[in-house]
Amino acid sequence: MSQTLRDNLKRLLAPRHLAFVGGRSMARALKRCAEGGFAGDLWLVNPQHAQIDGVPCVASIDQLPCGPDAVFVATHRELTLDCVAQLAAKGAGGTICYASGFAETGAEGQALQQRLLQAAGDMALLGPNCYGLLDYLHGAALWPVAHGGQQVERGVAVLTQSGNFAYNLSMSDRSLPVAYMASVGNQAQLGIAELMDVLLDEPRVTAIGLHLEGLKNVPGFAKAAYKALEKGIPIIALKTGVSQIGAELALSHTSSLSGSDALYDALFQRLGVIRVSGPVSFVETLKAASCGQLPAGPQLMALACSGGDAGLIADYAERNGLELPKLASEQCQALAQVLPGYANLVNPLDFTTAIWGDAQALQQMLDTVLGSAADSAMLVLDYPAEFTGERKECDLLLELFCAALQRHGKRGFVTSAFPELLPAAARERLHALGIPALQGVEDGLAAWGRIAAYQGRRQALLELGEAALVPLCPEALEGTGQLLDEWQSKQALREFGLRIPEGLLSTPEQALSAAAAVGYPLVLKAVSVELPHKTEAGAVALNLKDPEALGAALRQMRARIAEHAPGVVFDRVLLEPMAAPPLAELIVGIKREEHFGLALVIGAGGVLVELLKDSRSLLLPTHPAAIRQAVLQLRSAALLQGFRGRPAADLDALVAAIGAVADYACEHAATLLELDVNPLLVGARGTVAVDAMIRLGRV
Repeated sequence: MSQTLRDNLKRLLAPRHLAFVGGRSMARALKRCAEGGFAGDLWLVNPQHAQIDGVPCVASIDQLPCGPDAVFVATHRELTLDCVAQLAAKGAGGTICYASGFAETGAEGQALQQRLLQAAGDMALLGPNCYGLLDYLHGAALWPVAHGGQQVERGVAVLTQSGNFAYNLSMSDRSLPVAYMASVGNQAQLGIAELMDVLLDEPRVTAIGLHLEGLKNVPGFAKAAYKALEKGIPIIALKTGVSQIGAELALSHTSSLSGSDALYDALFQRLGVIRVSGPVSFVETLKAASCGQLPAGPQLMALACSGGDAGLIADYAERNGLELPKLASEQCQALAQVLPGYANLVNPLDFTTAIWGDAQALQQMLDTVLGSAADSAMLVLDYPAEFTGERKECDLLLELFCAALQRHGKRGFVTSAFPELLPAAARERLHALGIPALQGVEDGLAAWGRIAAYQGRRQALLELGEAALVPLCPEALEGTGQLLDEWQSKQALREFGLRIPEGLLSTPEQALSAAAAVGYPLVLKAVSVELPHKTEAGAVALNLKDPEALGAALRQMRARIAEHAPGVVFDRVLLEPMAAPPLAELIVGIKREEHFGLALVIGAGGVLVELLKDSRSLLLPTHPAAIRQAVLQLRSAALLQGFRGRPAADLDALVAAIGAVADYACEHAATLLELDVNPLLVGARGTVAVDAMIRLGRV
């Protein structure tokens, strides 16, 4: 992103004046900005009317008094091109293009979108085919329809590839403090990555929420996400396209890319992005992060006035990695002076309804509990219906809890057992004080658990160093490419440090003399690019102990290949020493996802590949420490760590072997289509690759 474009994007995100190009709907949009508190100049551009619904019109873009900082263009696609060119010439900061009919429709639309980009030049352009931008920090609603929400002093930024998701989120009754909400549409120029990068420079943005179908700029996203990691700004992602049908839907919507979900997991884990499963967990996790005051760790002091609520807290806290430290003896003694004798003095604390409405007793109880060293505190509070007249006691407890948090310098949140029983007035009051108001004890504790885990995970990722590496994103390759045979594949990987058996390439006729140099027992394999799956073709013979066994194996192999693959010429064989039984067999491979990146896949290998489906993925380039961590996260990792009295694996050698495969892949990123090392035999004194396959494409 050029500096001029970056400066113009900042103008779009902090506008001094707004312009709307279009008809009646744009007059209404302008009025909403005025009513919503936008303090700058507002102009409506329409060449056919002097005024619309009482809003005076400027006849053309060139008659505007200056180049507006932000413009919403709501015209058909051909006229949109002209408007964008005129705005760029006028010196506008940025524009939202509402029209559809561009790249999402096919080749003709793609050509129009390219012309749109050329017309914009260095002017910031959001869209086309998008709802636009809601800016609640400045009261600027570059949006075609009504919206919920209100101006805030600080809050989260939400970026989505679905305009309807943004519309519905703005209307939701969850009191999420939103600083910005952008529908990115086709991302012709500005995408998720570019917006994130600039939004992270706004100190009033406390977290970023992403509703994704796919990423178009993985390296740019990785850079922006690492910037967020360094700043301690959580990123919460709701990624669709997990199922096969979901992936197909995403591919056809707003011309976005939906990549392999496993690779998105790898990308998010590498960068500390918090992934959630649905809209409710998305909003509640954003609320937990929205105050900008994150818990330092997982320890939690929990309060409720019901044993049932305390039981729910205990269950959900454990499920979400939150720790409930025991009350100290001094705390129990102090609480016994305030609470009735039947109160159970544990964490979570059911402080009972005996002191309900008693300000002095409640404050003494809160000061005793919040005086602990726990990282944060929570209160479960369900408001009764307003007609009961019993809300004042809830308001009192809320006020006392908030004051106690501030007095003790402790992070905390309030939630309710039932989502609808924390009313809007209470939520707004809490958020004004920087205290998250979470709705539903199950969702609330899950959200807090994610944010608490983020803090520890963030520090570990920064120390690991892998997050700072920008993922490779090679160009797409056409065709099936060229397959290297096993000998060629092994020799190529050997140059990068991968240990392979000391074998010899020979012919069937010379195999007996070559075997004498290799030594018995040995392995015999047919070598041909036409036999990528040698075992099924009978092209592998193991543990041949003498020349007689080798001769028989050669005859049998010739016959089986002729039967299985009659067109394959049996003219080359590989002779290798028989490897000692390993502690474990792994598979190491490279997966190429076009427009996304290269992934290093590490998993249980040999015959267990399909059975266990036990693997971890790392995007390239990676780091030795990340490789070691991925290996130890395998379900089968116990086999490498002295399982049942067996020796432990040489992990340093294993990590080096996997690193050699990764180094080869990085060096050949432009042409590598596929790579498999299976099995990689892991021993107590080294690691050896006994089979390998490489497929290369043409640039």
